[in-house]
Amino acid sequence: MREQGAVVVGIDVAKAWLDVAVRPSGEQRRLDQTAVGIAQAVAWLQRLGPQVIVLEATGGYEAALVAELGVAGLPVAVINPRQVRDFAKATGRLAKTDRLDAQVLAHFAEVLRPAPRPLPDAQAQALAALVERRRQVVAMRTAEQNRRGAVRVEPVRARIQAHLAWLEAELADVDTELRHLVRASPLWREQGDLLRSVPGIGPIVSLTLLADLPELGRLSHGQIAALVGVAPLNRDSGTLRGRRAVWGGRATVRAALYMGTLRATRCNPAIQPFYDRLVAAGKAKKVAIVACMHKLLTILNAVVRHQTRWQAQVA
Repeated sequence: MREQGAVVVGIDVAKAWLDVAVRPSGEQRRLDQTAVGIAQAVAWLQRLGPQVIVLEATGGYEAALVAELGVAGLPVAVINPRQVRDFAKATGRLAKTDRLDAQVLAHFAEVLRPAPRPLPDAQAQALAALVERRRQVVAMRTAEQNRRGAVRVEPVRARIQAHLAWLEAELADVDTELRHLVRASPLWREQGDLLRSVPGIGPIVSLTLLADLPELGRLSHGQIAALVGVAPLNRDSGTLRGRRAVWGGRATVRAALYMGTLRATRCNPAIQPFYDRLVAAGKAKKVAIVACMHKLLTILNAVVRHQTRWQAQVA
């Protein structure tokens, strides 16, 4: 039975700040989207002891916050933005600001109580280590920035600037790994669920796409196909017209997509007849498979872009 009066929280995550709304108290706060702001949010929420904290999957800005909340043992649920938009419309919330979005998320949490997914011990330890490394890099960057402002000797300033450039690159690498780890964890459920709604896509393929193809859903179908290496490319020179072929791209993604496509040619109602038509028309099976990989990738790109499960797609 649902506990009456239990504390629930909605957080709208933007690039620069976090808008937090609490129900049933109605309390709201805006915190900076920085290491300090995230630490303040985690400490505050630990004191509140919420039953669930709801955030939207917003393309990466939320990864550091979700990781910190997960490491702190707080109950987090990352939700499909389309679900939240539909809920807002159903409850008559038509206006949109960051603070109102946080209120909608808190109301969503109160009414629907999405189940949080705790981290297994091994993933919690890996995530905690990476989060701690991120804090260390941010602290070193801040210290070096302060030193640069106090130094007037140019050779020393140049050394500090070189170290700052390295720290910025290290922070970018840590953030990328952090996003991959969060997306591969139970904390992150919506994107993986969306991908696995497409017949032929299993857990391994979906995790590979989430980890190694973060551009999915953000590029056109032609751009994403070229990025993966399943777009036919010209091989012409002067009057010579060579055969179109695919090459390059991300080998790990292409290998996973190949396995998913093999399965889709047997169970996906959009891919299976497409493959059969190509083979019946005399195309080599390998050529037909590559064409199906291209088509399946286009479907997956649309699913993520529109945040709509396969059942709602028109093949």
